[in-house]
Amino acid sequence: MTKGYWIARVDVHDAEAYKGYLLANAAALKKYGARFLVRGGRFACPEGAARSRNVVLEFPSYQSALDCWHSPEYQAAIAKRSPYSTGDFLIIEGYEGA
Repeated sequence: MTKGYWIARVDVHDAEAYKGYLLANAAALKKYGARFLVRGGRFACPEGAARSRNVVLEFPSYQSALDCWHSPEYQAAIAKRSPYSTGDFLIIEGYEGA
């Protein structure tokens, strides 16, 4: 089974209010087996446009990554994020080689 990933690039406009999203997303991420591979940290953007925060989450499967995004738990978390941030999000299937 191929793993699934979320790749998120986010600009946070109100760090204090954004904390509500961080608390709200924890239940959904745990339920669907997500694991943070990247959560903020230093980065370089040698080409293209950057955002201030970058996150990569690994899921047990591509389907679990999709299911988490569409779950009622995560949709409720999005409502707590959207007013305080702008971002680009991808859900992508992993590569296991030839």
